[in-house]
Amino acid sequence: MNYRIINGSVSYGAETILEEIDFEINNKDKIAVVGRNGAGKSTLLKALIDNSTLEEGVGESKFSVIKEGKPKIGYLKQIEFEDDNILMKDEILKVYKNITDLEKKIENLSNKMINNSSEKIIKEYTESLDKYQFLGGYTYKKEIDTALRKFGFNVEDEKKKISEFSGGQRTKIAFLKLLLSKPDILLLDEPTNHLDITAIEWLEKYLKNYEKAVVVVSHDRMFLNKIVNKVYEIEYGAMTLYKGNYEDFERQKRTNYEKQLKDYEYQQKEIKRLEAIVNRFKYKPTKAKMALSKLKQIEKMVKIEEPNKYDLKTFHNNFNIKQSGKDVLEVKDLSIGYNKVLQKVSFSLYRGDKLAIIGENGIGKSTLLKTLAGKIKTLGGSFSYGFNVSLGYFDQQLEFENEENTVFEEFSKKFPELTTTKLRTILGTFLFTGEDVDKKIKMLSGGEKSRLKLCEIFKKEPNLLMLDEPTNHMDIIGKESLENILKEYEGTLIFVSHDRYFVKKLANKILEFTKNGVTFFNGTYEEYLEYKEKNIENIEEKRKNEKENQINSIQNNNGKISSKEQYLLNKEITRRKNKMKKIEEEIENIEKQIEEIETEMQRKENLTDYVKLNDLQKEKDELNKKIEDKMMEWEKLNNLNENTHF
Repeated sequence: MNYRIINGSVSYGAETILEEIDFEINNKDKIAVVGRNGAGKSTLLKALIDNSTLEEGVGESKFSVIKEGKPKIGYLKQIEFEDDNILMKDEILKVYKNITDLEKKIENLSNKMINNSSEKIIKEYTESLDKYQFLGGYTYKKEIDTALRKFGFNVEDEKKKISEFSGGQRTKIAFLKLLLSKPDILLLDEPTNHLDITAIEWLEKYLKNYEKAVVVVSHDRMFLNKIVNKVYEIEYGAMTLYKGNYEDFERQKRTNYEKQLKDYEYQQKEIKRLEAIVNRFKYKPTKAKMALSKLKQIEKMVKIEEPNKYDLKTFHNNFNIKQSGKDVLEVKDLSIGYNKVLQKVSFSLYRGDKLAIIGENGIGKSTLLKTLAGKIKTLGGSFSYGFNVSLGYFDQQLEFENEENTVFEEFSKKFPELTTTKLRTILGTFLFTGEDVDKKIKMLSGGEKSRLKLCEIFKKEPNLLMLDEPTNHMDIIGKESLENILKEYEGTLIFVSHDRYFVKKLANKILEFTKNGVTFFNGTYEEYLEYKEKNIENIEEKRKNEKENQINSIQNNNGKISSKEQYLLNKEITRRKNKMKKIEEEIENIEKQIEEIETEMQRKENLTDYVKLNDLQKEKDELNKKIEDKMMEWEKLNNLNENTHF
């Protein structure tokens, strides 16, 4: 499968959104599209679906759209529910209609064989079973169940009608349908919005192992870093391709910019030197010929363009704070919730601490902040602030008293003692300049509203900040700007976030909310992940040892095996055989990938491209290592089965 747009552009009225689109999708590509808010990322996704919006760009290549393999494209906004009264589980099952239809056929054939065991029916039954296995019939129910649980739905939710779900939940259901339908090209526009960390981590693994192409627009840097192998950046209306993940993109962009700037400056210096020689000697008969040669030398030069400066226009903070005492916040057995207790929480914070609150949606993270900020009452326990603590609270709902107010009116009412010049200066640090201050609140984007709220909060100079999802509406540059402000912030910080990169950069303490309770960890996010991983490994190892001991105990029971023990042995052997079969299929798939790489290496255009050949060889080596690991795992399971006796 190959899909290419060469020298395309998209305009709306007189405004050109994208002036030079050169974009390519190949089978299994995982592509990120990045750029500032308003750069045209979502416009590109829509153009991939509807080519009628495309026209010729400003590049030299001939405009064309090439599609090989007639790819099926999946896009969330295309999915709608035909019947709101259908049960959620039945709505999801529509994705697997070919499998469920085959199930009915197999059941009918099975019933027929009771009275008619003709060769024709047996053959049809066998072929149907093979097709059922090929389509994933033995695994699709588990696939649905895993996806629903990771997205926060329970067994009871499956029996609800679509009409009973909130708008956000309906979006999640539509998103799951899109993922499970497995289109050839999956287009995702901010897929991690409103997902908690558990769901995001599941989505990462799902997309990383997705057998087809993915194009994703996202401001979640860690999400992109773990999934993509190509990054297209949209800047100044044009697109630039970078190979690798998000960190590779950042590194290459910086290196390319620095190299082009250095080459440009060197060439400009050389041009000035040659021009000085020409101007000095062009009127001297003995040197005129030499001066003319220098002039021709300048004309023959392939001119290096001055690189565009990074589009880094962003906000900053220069406010001061009065320090609090060393002890900032003490929380003891605090019960939080509205009508009933959601969670019970205990922790302590000291001056300069930065606490990240993470976890699933709907189980108390925002409720904790509202309780600590005095917005809702406690249901038990206590909390207390230390000496000289002043609080600043950012609510993710971004509510304003009167959205008819302009930015300037809103801000000046909060700080009536400031002069117009001072007010404009402060607003300017958060990118509200010129006519921007005359915009009505209701006309602002989510990112602009976030900046205005943050500007108000920082101007009050609190020494304890509570921020509830402050980066929800920000682009990557905006997130990096807020990170830099909060890194330098000398007060104490508590923030709720699903942006793991943001958490990783800032937090020195973690508070994780789960359905089973709240865990407080005194350390960074990376240290917390290591701690959790070790705990999981220990639990899994314990379970594995218990199972092996149970099997060994049965086998060593002097040949006396009860029917229950016989069942357990048979079940364990079957489990191992199924695992071995799955490993065999995985090895076969990896071998096919190696064959594709070897074919790619033999292409005429690649034989002299040593950089690409090196990349392909590395990929091939990694796949060969995977095969070795899989074979070792297969042999281990096979040996266990051979040594299992009755």
